[in-house]
Amino acid sequence: MDAGLPLGVYISIPFCSQKCTYCNFASGVFPADLLEEYLAALDAELEAEGWEVLPDTLYLGGGTPSLLKNEALERILAWLPAVEWKEATIEAAPGTVNAARAGFWNQQGLDRVSLGVQSFVAGEISATGRKHSAEMVEREVGILGQAGFSKINIDLIAGLPYQTEGSWRESLEWVERLAPPHVSVYMLEADQESRLGREIVRGGTRWGAGAVPEEGQIAEFYHQAVERLGAMGIHRYEISNFARAGFESLHNLKYWRRQPYRGFGADAHSFDGRWRRANVQTAGEYVERGRGRVSPLRSAEEVSAQQASEERFFLGLREVAGIEPSEGEWRRFAGPIGRLSEQGLLDREGRTLMLTERGILFSNEVFAEFV
Repeated sequence: MDAGLPLGVYISIPFCSQKCTYCNFASGVFPADLLEEYLAALDAELEAEGWEVLPDTLYLGGGTPSLLKNEALERILAWLPAVEWKEATIEAAPGTVNAARAGFWNQQGLDRVSLGVQSFVAGEISATGRKHSAEMVEREVGILGQAGFSKINIDLIAGLPYQTEGSWRESLEWVERLAPPHVSVYMLEADQESRLGREIVRGGTRWGAGAVPEEGQIAEFYHQAVERLGAMGIHRYEISNFARAGFESLHNLKYWRRQPYRGFGADAHSFDGRWRRANVQTAGEYVERGRGRVSPLRSAEEVSAQQASEERFFLGLREVAGIEPSEGEWRRFAGPIGRLSEQGLLDREGRTLMLTERGILFSNEVFAEFV
């Protein structure tokens, strides 16, 4: 990995109008006055950046950065170097896109919008705490197109409460109707980092936890998405990401290829080719650090040669194209590569190693073998 490559810049805006039941990010609903203090802390962190390496991709995530007023967004972007972005993304929740906002985003140099749709089916949407409708998403995709956005992503989640084969097919039919060039399909995670995940783990029924499809059904939904999206010309290039040729997320590719990126804001992470750094996790902690004029940095770890090799495997294998291990890596990981190949989880084509279809479903178990 060449640390001299252009940076990806990630800016965290962890403010939402509601906290979705499935969300496992450090975002939430906060008092309005906290936003101004958060922006002041973000001002300080951005102002202190020396920009020894210039960026070429930008990602405004969260949270719901599309809730920002135009003045606040312009204030943030003013701290960034005056470069011509290869890609500049803003995450948006359905219901926050209008003609004035979309036009302003385009004027500010943003050229990609990622819509957190998750589902087009009313019952599933309601169960997550969201308030949009399929028709609202259709209207806002149209607004974005009229504002000049050709790069639009739609997020879907396979495994939401009350999801059925029929309702999943309905969401995929809406995707075909709207024809975005990029789609992300995530399989629901049952962990302790979200309200729904915790309820599933404890065997409860709140937030529709008792109506979550079985793992086998979720896997089938995922396979149906792979097939249906592929038929639309939207092909999988990473475990959870699908795109028409030329519309892959350039910013996210930096993560999987261990290229340098710099994160600003709460729970933002950075990597320069040698060091991995992480900011404090919550908006409250970030603001407290800002008030005290203290760095928001929570941790910094130098990546050893061994760790770098391990990261190449568990990040690189996420891409459908796979990785080409070095001679040393073939020897070092000969054991797990052999076992996983025998189990039908890894495949080899010449010098390239990649996940099989079954390996994708058990990717976390595969990646654990290389750490």
